[in-house]
Amino acid sequence: MKTRQILPVIAMAAIAAIVVLKFGIAAEPDQLPAADASGNTATPVATPWNGNFVMPAPDELRTRLTPLQYEVTQNEATEHSFQNEYWDNRQEGIYVDIVSGQPLFSSTDKFKSGTGWPSFTRPITADAMLTHTDTRFFMKRTELKSSAAKSHLGHVFEDGPEPTGLRYCINSASLRFIPKQELAASGYGEYLSLFDE
Repeated sequence: MKTRQILPVIAMAAIAAIVVLKFGIAAEPDQLPAADASGNTATPVATPWNGNFVMPAPDELRTRLTPLQYEVTQNEATEHSFQNEYWDNRQEGIYVDIVSGQPLFSSTDKFKSGTGWPSFTRPITADAMLTHTDTRFFMKRTELKSSAAKSHLGHVFEDGPEPTGLRYCINSASLRFIPKQELAASGYGEYLSLFDE
């Protein structure tokens, strides 16, 4: 191919990568089940978290998650910014892995990043997630996965506020929120101390 023919192809690939990063993927409205009384749209595979998680077969996991949740957690997709369940959630509580029920983040570490995705300064515990270098879309980023189920969560960036300077940018589709007032009844009572003043 001549240079004149290659440059438009490269330009189109770059534009496609930018569109995917900016807008992500979204399930069609008819693919999403109705939310239950607490606002949850899927049944996590294991809840409450007891530390003994066994990953179910892919077919079973597909029945427990919405199509979007499955694509995000298992295939590293990204949901739309500003059009996801928790980007603007201001309630007190914790966020757990939608697949395993493993506690991942606390609302005490959530901040408004302006990105349209839930953002946190740190995980709930240091061993809650795994990181690795993601070089897709012609850029270098640090991908986050839950340590138990290996669910894709999002990425961490070094442009967050104090005290960590980090921004854990997370897909709502990989999370289940448990409000503070439901922690004990849901089996997460040990995390109530996060909200002591």
